[in-house]
Amino acid sequence: MIRDPPDTATNVCSGKSSSTRWLAAAVLEYHLPMHTTRLARTLAIIVSLLFLFLTLNFPTSAQGRQGTAATPQAPGAPPGGRGGAATPAAVIGGEIDETPVVTHHSVTVHGKPINYTATVAQMPLKDASGETEAHIFYMAYTLDGVADAAKRPLTFCFNGGPGSASMWVHMGGMGPRSPKLEPNGSMPPPPYQLQDNQDTWLDQTDLVFIDPVGTGYSRAKTIEVARRMNGVQGDIQSVGEFMRMYIARNNRQLSPLLIAGESYGTFRAAGLAGYLIDRGIAFNGIVLIGTTLNLETIWSRSDDLVYQLLLPTQAADAYYHKKVAADLQRKDLSSFLKEAESFAMGEYASALAKGDEIAPAERKAVIDKLVRFTGLEPRYLENTNMRFDVSHFSRALLRDKRLTIGRYDGRLTGPSGLNVGETSEFDPSSTLITPPFTAAFTNYIRTELGYKTDMYYYPSGGIQPWDYAVQNGFGDTTAMLRNAMVKNPYMKVMVAAAYFDQATPYYAVEYTFNHMGLHPEMHKRISFEFYQSGHMLYIDSDSHAKLKRDFSEFLSRAVGK
Repeated sequence: MIRDPPDTATNVCSGKSSSTRWLAAAVLEYHLPMHTTRLARTLAIIVSLLFLFLTLNFPTSAQGRQGTAATPQAPGAPPGGRGGAATPAAVIGGEIDETPVVTHHSVTVHGKPINYTATVAQMPLKDASGETEAHIFYMAYTLDGVADAAKRPLTFCFNGGPGSASMWVHMGGMGPRSPKLEPNGSMPPPPYQLQDNQDTWLDQTDLVFIDPVGTGYSRAKTIEVARRMNGVQGDIQSVGEFMRMYIARNNRQLSPLLIAGESYGTFRAAGLAGYLIDRGIAFNGIVLIGTTLNLETIWSRSDDLVYQLLLPTQAADAYYHKKVAADLQRKDLSSFLKEAESFAMGEYASALAKGDEIAPAERKAVIDKLVRFTGLEPRYLENTNMRFDVSHFSRALLRDKRLTIGRYDGRLTGPSGLNVGETSEFDPSSTLITPPFTAAFTNYIRTELGYKTDMYYYPSGGIQPWDYAVQNGFGDTTAMLRNAMVKNPYMKVMVAAAYFDQATPYYAVEYTFNHMGLHPEMHKRISFEFYQSGHMLYIDSDSHAKLKRDFSEFLSRAVGK
């Protein structure tokens, strides 16, 4: 069974379970020593039962920042639902309180107040017999004062992994509140601070942040259900069922619908678009951030194409750290990358394809050009046979400075202890952002949104081994996205790609879309936006603002405004 970490509290300390303890206390009172009078024992039982009644019917309400106490009924709540502090939930096999916690808030964005309602809840997923087999935890934001809320755009948002909760896009990207970071997205000194997100999407669309089963507070009832949902098909089916239920429960069938996914979330988003179109749910737009739709373009080490598609990003990282040849360093980044792309798919591709049959002179010429584009030493390139993956490159680029660059964001660096390792020991673009995000989120959800639970929140991990369910070991949802675009001639796609992202290289996603077999008219519905940042492009202040501008323009096209 999946369990919370040992240091997580296992005793339920509030809500209905607390009431159960009071009932047990009443029974104990009944069995007081014999010298206690019958009247005293009877009074003890009456008092205990009265307290039980009050506990069940008058829960503590949650208080929102700059807002009022939780409302009695949340949109889509089951009959008799209530707002207020949630009952602590359990792990697999335990009971989870499905009661939504609803609070009201206001943030100031560019001098203008935005009033909104936040709903935090667990959505039950049922099997064919009607039994609940899992719960998906979500956080929804709806703008207040909308004349016809049913027609306001609604965007479902999630991260990737697989195995990552939506905390990152929620707190860093689209949500109304965010942690305060350094301008380039690196860690500020603790203690960390929360701030109003000046680039929130809430002024233009309602938002629903989803934690797939096995992430965040989302749990399966049994290990068998967890295994089924922790795979390509099970993940798409479970998240798709959540989206269907949310739309139905909240009467959003007539709303313009969008999906915004990051990393593996783009893989999931493409799959969902194809899966749900066959179930009568069509989307106006799909936003893909840090995109990978065909995992073979970023993972295979037996296919030289992976090295070719990765090289422009590694050249961008070298350019950022001023390691490329002097004449190339003087070019603007866009012009420099065009040369790197041409080299990657031309001379470099030809050299790799020849393998051991390459002539010594050609091999030297290609290595010399690799030195110019990457700044790596000729001897290192010779020893790697001109093939260097993310982990090796991240460690090698700034070895002379005893630094390692980030996999997610090559701009960010961290110290390398003994300076002897061949591969990076850690990813500074992950370690530098995890503490402020985790601290900000866990404080925010308890204090501002009023959702209290003893469960452990898995920002990443917490899932069973992932099942890609494909013969060659790589997942691919390009066919599902193509299916959605064929059957829904109005759906548009926005690809947000970052130049310094080695996890999902920008050139690999361009290659993927150019090899999907799309009709020429379908290509017109796809727009590419590029950012001088890393995988989580929204942590950079300039890229964050650009993402909001790009989304605003995309939304206007997608909903026909």
